[in-house]
Amino acid sequence: MNKKIKWLIVFIGMLSIPILFAQNIVRYDLTVTDTIVNYSGKEKRAIAVNGLIPMPTLTFTEGDIAEIVVHNKLKESTSLHWHGLYLPNKEDGVPYLTQMPIEPNETFTYRFPIIQNGTHWYHSHSGLQEQIGMYGSLILLKKDDDPTFRRGIDDVPEAPIILSEWTDIDPENVHRMLHNANDWAAIKKGTVQSYSEAIKAGYFKTKLGNEWKRMLAMDVSDVYYEKFLINGQNECKLSQFKAGEKVRLRISNGGASSYFWLNYAGGKMTVVANDGNDVEPVDVDRLIIGVSETYDVIVSIPNENTSYEFLATPEDRTKSASIYLGNGIIQLKSRMPKLKYFEGMKMMNDMMNMDGTMDDMGMDMSLQKMDMNTVMYPEISGDPDMKMDGMKMDEKMDHSKHSTNTVQDLVTLNYGMLKSPFPTTLPKDAPVRELRFELTGNMNRYVWSMDNKVLSESDKILIKKGENVRITLYNGSMMRHPMHLHGHDFRVLNGQDEYAPLKNVLDIMPMETDTIEFLANAEGDWFFHCHILYHMMAGMNRVFSYENQAPNPYLPNKEWAYKKLQAESNTFHFMAENDFATNGNDGMLMMQNTRWSIGTEWRLGYHDEHGYETETHIGRYIGRNQWLMPFVGFDWRYREQNGEVEKNLFGQTNTKDQRAVLSLGTEYTLPMLVKLQGEIFSDGNVRFQLMREDIPISPRIRWAFMVNTDKEYMTGLKYIVTRNMGISTHYDSDMGVGFGATISY
Repeated sequence: MNKKIKWLIVFIGMLSIPILFAQNIVRYDLTVTDTIVNYSGKEKRAIAVNGLIPMPTLTFTEGDIAEIVVHNKLKESTSLHWHGLYLPNKEDGVPYLTQMPIEPNETFTYRFPIIQNGTHWYHSHSGLQEQIGMYGSLILLKKDDDPTFRRGIDDVPEAPIILSEWTDIDPENVHRMLHNANDWAAIKKGTVQSYSEAIKAGYFKTKLGNEWKRMLAMDVSDVYYEKFLINGQNECKLSQFKAGEKVRLRISNGGASSYFWLNYAGGKMTVVANDGNDVEPVDVDRLIIGVSETYDVIVSIPNENTSYEFLATPEDRTKSASIYLGNGIIQLKSRMPKLKYFEGMKMMNDMMNMDGTMDDMGMDMSLQKMDMNTVMYPEISGDPDMKMDGMKMDEKMDHSKHSTNTVQDLVTLNYGMLKSPFPTTLPKDAPVRELRFELTGNMNRYVWSMDNKVLSESDKILIKKGENVRITLYNGSMMRHPMHLHGHDFRVLNGQDEYAPLKNVLDIMPMETDTIEFLANAEGDWFFHCHILYHMMAGMNRVFSYENQAPNPYLPNKEWAYKKLQAESNTFHFMAENDFATNGNDGMLMMQNTRWSIGTEWRLGYHDEHGYETETHIGRYIGRNQWLMPFVGFDWRYREQNGEVEKNLFGQTNTKDQRAVLSLGTEYTLPMLVKLQGEIFSDGNVRFQLMREDIPISPRIRWAFMVNTDKEYMTGLKYIVTRNMGISTHYDSDMGVGFGATISY
């Protein structure tokens, strides 16, 4: 062979090597825009990606290179986080932690190798955008020659399913209302648990005990939602599947704050994966999927000409969403009956101590094995009222085919039932770093924290590459928390020893103690947080930071950026109320964050004899439960009394003709949620005051009262008409009887 031809063949061969061994680059272009949706009869703003809600399903095969180009056409910044993926830290999509925000009219490219498989999802990590449309399925397929490929599981027909919810209220307003203890959501859901309802149900003593321990009403969900959605719709169909077929449902909970019960009218579900990781198949009748978790379940279509309902019911059981598998007459699944809240309140009273703490029951209560909420489940604790509320009855439905599992035979999934098909043990010779966190919270002020610190009050947690990090988590709050670790899977120590399942989200119920562990093998700064969006934004976050990590090219000033991230979880929330009454005008303005409160109250009469008064307090909440607030204040009042001198209960004198004084004081929340306020003024006078303004007499009626040592007193009633308006009447010792309307924000 000619020498030139030989060299030509060698040269062509060298050029071919990169082509033969190049990884497949899979590119998606995602354009983020504002849009208008109508899920409840009202047009509202949402965010769409490529014109879609949910965002497009992204599919890759292990070994691919993902190239995702984000075009931000919003008037605000955005980002995308790839939930559950192993990737370079700079591609993780957390603004101010792994990258700068994608600003309006900017384009940003995420590029990372796909080195795993399984069901995952992706969502915005900017503000509350996830709540209004920025969530989508992310499916990573196994290669055909993958040694873990399971026949009858990985090769059956499949469908991605993403669960979510919709509120007509702007999410920023939802968050503000939660911090301000607005109970409009409870009114809409029928879960106020007022005194009249307690008396009717025979739980008056339980209600008293609840408020004696300074607790608000029992709740399992923070937000009222107009609609619950499967793949962006309240009802949809997968009619392509036929009788006798098995279907793999790749389910992601893309909800901002809703847990979902999953039930299937066609029989049992076989759980085959969780959080993108294979598990040994386990048959169950139902399971609850935590916020941000994923489950893969296989279901079968038993009969021809029948469409079987796959039912997703939020934990508060207010409504539901359905997807029908198969084609034909619809077979429904029985609806989950309404929760028994007063039974839950009684249980909560028994668990809560007077100091606001709960007893740590240790590992005896872990891994969802002891669901304390079962006292509220009529299908388990006993209540025959199992009506199928809210179903659409049309000519396609065969009502003789309602599924009626006997409740005693229900198999409900818990974490102890999950087992990895292969060993997951960590390196035995690696150093071990032990950490413990208590999940803490304050429902009254909606502060969520870890070890009673929000992100703005905490430093990064330093870890070293090559360590085994073992974390013990105790939930000392009354709400469940789905804790998510970015960039890693962790082993859940559930008694399966070397076959402990791998997860990236762990739902921790009240009083539970759970232990997880992971190998520190991916340097960078990784978020660890509660995935209930409003808990995360309220401060229940930490950051794991690898020591001696390489610089992040997307963050030229990491120290400044981290302070920006911290500030997001400790913003001030505004509250206002004004009572337009026949005898005067009363109102208040307040701004609060995790620790600080700045508030002003006023009472304005319509003539000089009634006068006017304003009080301003700046205080800081102290202690884990924030029942104590020292403050400084300013009191200014005027009332035409012709120099008349008044005496308080201590014999001290003052006049209301013209009074401007500074004060030091303390406010303390007593049992029954009554606020005791003690104040000493710059003129030497002292005042003590008892007050409460939100006693729930009925679902919509609130009673208020105030009495103080200046011999002033007030009592009043308010009927809540809408979220921002009520009708009120009150008697004030200074201004007499008044009737009017109360406007609140």
